[in-house]
Amino acid sequence: MTARADQSASREISDGARFSPAVLAAGGVGNLLEWYDFGLYGYFAPVLARLFFPSDDPLASLIGAYGSFAAGFAARPIGAAVLGTVGDRVGRRFVLLLSVTLMGAGTTAIALLPTYAAAGIGAPVLLLLVRLFQGFSVGGEYTGSVVYLVETAPPGRRGFAGSMANIGSTSGVLLASAVAAAAVTFAGKAQLESWAWRLPFVLGGVLAMGALLLRRRLPADGTPPKRTRELPLMRAFARDPRTMAVAILFTSGYGVVNYLTMVFFPVYAAQFGGLSQARALQATTVAQALALVIVPLAGLANDAFIRRRTLLMIAFAAEFAVALAFFLLARDGTLAGFALAQLGFGAILALVLGTDPAMLSEQFPGAYRMSGYSVAFNLGLGVAGGTAPAIATALIAATGFTLAPAFYLMLAAAAAGIAAFLMADRSRETLL
Repeated sequence: MTARADQSASREISDGARFSPAVLAAGGVGNLLEWYDFGLYGYFAPVLARLFFPSDDPLASLIGAYGSFAAGFAARPIGAAVLGTVGDRVGRRFVLLLSVTLMGAGTTAIALLPTYAAAGIGAPVLLLLVRLFQGFSVGGEYTGSVVYLVETAPPGRRGFAGSMANIGSTSGVLLASAVAAAAVTFAGKAQLESWAWRLPFVLGGVLAMGALLLRRRLPADGTPPKRTRELPLMRAFARDPRTMAVAILFTSGYGVVNYLTMVFFPVYAAQFGGLSQARALQATTVAQALALVIVPLAGLANDAFIRRRTLLMIAFAAEFAVALAFFLLARDGTLAGFALAQLGFGAILALVLGTDPAMLSEQFPGAYRMSGYSVAFNLGLGVAGGTAPAIATALIAATGFTLAPAFYLMLAAAAAGIAAFLMADRSRETLL
């Protein structure tokens, strides 16, 4: 029996669900929280490095902070396997409520952690444990919301509906960069390292409560397919091994591109270009605002007149072409040069963010869509994307070549572009 023969198992959203602004907002709001938290941790990495991983070598401290950042991603495939199975067997809405509750608890916990000065080795251990908990909880968040939104959408609107998940994620990173920029700008170094760094994480807990209230209003999805002994995830690997492999390759390349350009890049400009951290974060905030405009336009475009696969290949080819030049601009240390590069990275990435949610979710039939998509996405993003800032920093430390991350980015863009070419483009077909 083939994957496409599972069409009968595809779920229908209940009659109460409509393709409405309320549904789109509630579907994407958890992604705002998820990416706010992960963006915030990335932007505050230099501060957290000094507070939780003190060392005479600043690069060693930064690698320690990024190591905990990566740990959160390492736990995401486990969360994806568990929450994806729950989503396929119990329902998408249940997972969306559970994941946003757990994420809010983890973000609030970071705000309350003692630092190394207060708790010694216990501080980085606690930080690591919280990151693992957060990683588990977000394993089904992004993909769960994408699946819910895409399955809710009428024919010909899946690209736009899926892009709403990344409106949430882009808004989260935008908010994180804005909050981090404000904290760095208005709090002195002593205040920032004493207490001010905690406030943005407290805000994350407040956002989680608001997200939970919104999601409680989501219509229930349809009755899950009849249970079988075979777990949905096992069916995905057994029946669609090529689809799983290509999806993992794509999300690995995409994850590296995403985190190197939007999280690592401003830190790189501050550490190796001499640009102030505040200026780098301000420019990144503007780039995220630009991306926020482009993402839904890309979703509309790949619904209306350009194939999803074509748009993804164009975006990653552009990423490959500009990577070295943009890192050179950041290394030069001028605000104008870095701002130009970051705006360029943001615009190109937005084309991907407006296209990949629908493209990836369309690869799997409804019977195991959430399990297959969640695990493929989080394996790629967790193993490759989550470790990208740490690997980029380690490459510089090992080689002394400050442009090494640019070549790492080019490799990732090439991998993602090849994977996009290999994926089936079902943008004009009925959802399985």
